[in-house]
Amino acid sequence: MPHRQPDPTGTDPEPGEIPGIMPVPGVIPTGMSRVLLLNATFEPLAVVTAKRAVVLMLTGKAECVEATTGGVFHSENLTIPAPSVMRLSRYVRVPYRRSVPMTRAGVLRRDGRRCAYCGRRADTIDHVVPRSRGGAHTWDNCVAACKGCNSKKADRMLVELGWSLDVVPRPPSRTAGGVLVLAVEPLPAWEPWLGAAA
Repeated sequence: MPHRQPDPTGTDPEPGEIPGIMPVPGVIPTGMSRVLLLNATFEPLAVVTAKRAVVLMLTGKAECVEATTGGVFHSENLTIPAPSVMRLSRYVRVPYRRSVPMTRAGVLRRDGRRCAYCGRRADTIDHVVPRSRGGAHTWDNCVAACKGCNSKKADRMLVELGWSLDVVPRPPSRTAGGVLVLAVEPLPAWEPWLGAAA
């Protein structure tokens, strides 16, 4: 097993950190920057940290498709643009997922954080058919709702209140882009790739 030279500063790098390469202070917040990772076929795969993205580029496993404006990583003799979107060099087979798992955050993102009943900003979810009346905890029965509407509706049916839904709730698309949009808040630079996958 090869021996590693000790770090002159006396501290070992954290896992995933690249010794000798540091982000420019104030440009890329450490651990906060997100990068959209595309498969070799330009299908969205995952969202990775900027550090992981640089490691993939340095090892030749990925290439930068779109860089952040003004963001760079510097080392003693190397400058790397901070990626916003990157693509793997080789195709990675992704197992088929029958359905997208339902989460509160996913419902809020699917509905654009707008209340399905009044259109104001939503901060919770509501079961269209209340669970106390046999409603399921599924994509088809959950909508984003503001606290006022959720409280007013309580465990009543929409017909009892004279309310209706403008949009019928549905499960999100099974495409990789649909899953990613529900997992994280997308950056504007990602839209061309997420829109093509939907």
